[in-house]
Amino acid sequence: MSLFAYTLVAFILATAVATALFRDVLSVIIVFGAYSLGMAILYTFLLAPDVAMTEAAIGAGVTTLLLLLTIARTTRPSTNRLTERIHVPAVVVVGAFVLVLCTAVLPEMYAVGGTETPVWSNPDVTQQYITETYNQTGVENAVTSVLAAYRGFDTFGEAVVVFAAGVSTLLVLKREVFV
Repeated sequence: MSLFAYTLVAFILATAVATALFRDVLSVIIVFGAYSLGMAILYTFLLAPDVAMTEAAIGAGVTTLLLLLTIARTTRPSTNRLTERIHVPAVVVVGAFVLVLCTAVLPEMYAVGGTETPVWSNPDVTQQYITETYNQTGVENAVTSVLAAYRGFDTFGEAVVVFAAGVSTLLVLKREVFV
């Protein structure tokens, strides 16, 4: 990974920890929005633009907006402390769990764009998708056929999330839209 990727991961980890530690609700919402934006940039760097757009729209956009609107319509509790107290045993347990996951998972990951990844090292699979998608789905574009047919349930789930976020936004704003 590049220096940019490591810096981005450090930013994401810092905002995640800050989200967990801040007591002020407005500060938490702002840092959470920055976290979601950082995740969207990371997904773009990892060549997953569909996930990046969903994270940017839902995580950094709609969720942050809904939380800010909720704060605007309710009372904001005052607090004397800026951050929560750290529960050391919980940090040790979670830290050990993350360390075990990192040592087990990270060595197995392929480099972004590397030619040794299963997609490139097994050209039969790639060729199967390119040659057979039209016969199996009736869609000429291979990318569209994968998204619409092979990943249809996942795409449907993403559409449901976006629809639910839109309905929630309209409910919070107390506005009706007539088509």
